[in-house]
Amino acid sequence: MVKLFSKKEVDKLMEIKGEVKGTALKAELQYILERKGKDGLERLEETLKDAGHPLTHKEIKALKFYPLWLWTLLLLAIQRVFNLKDEEMEKFGHIDVKLSFIVRLFIQRLVAIDIAIKEAPKMWRKYFTVGNLKVIDLNKEKKYIIVRLNDFNVHPIHCRLLKGQFESVLQMIFNTRGTCEETKCVYRGDDYHEFLLKW
Repeated sequence: MVKLFSKKEVDKLMEIKGEVKGTALKAELQYILERKGKDGLERLEETLKDAGHPLTHKEIKALKFYPLWLWTLLLLAIQRVFNLKDEEMEKFGHIDVKLSFIVRLFIQRLVAIDIAIKEAPKMWRKYFTVGNLKVIDLNKEKKYIIVRLNDFNVHPIHCRLLKGQFESVLQMIFNTRGTCEETKCVYRGDDYHEFLLKW
């Protein structure tokens, strides 16, 4: 088996602060099991074990918090094991929303976009222990929302995931396909992440 992570890279990832609900890790592993089968899941789990951090689908507890660096390691392992392009990682953002009981429950209880906007920062906090999500602008007439995310300097792979997550939330709220563009990014020199969501 080819070693996909150096100790130096894993040690660097472990410097990432914060935690994420286990539902995110569980969703990724479940998707791999469904799409790549048991063999694909075993390859992924073997890669994580080889990186020094064994993680199995059965062990993950959906409502428990896990280190954000571990989720990042999992996402990078998925990308490398299955040779996925950056754009393909957006699918995992869609999967996170579709498989997350917390998010689905939140969306089902909404009656209007105004409530969704008000509740979005609280919803973020139920999922992550770091980062501050804020809606900067909502224009119902022109059908767009601008969302800003501060203090979430984790790894560039999460930008793709967030794009997929925001698109899925739009689709669930408006029952139509939405689009999301990251207009500002800390990895391009900006002070925060900013996303333009359209429906």
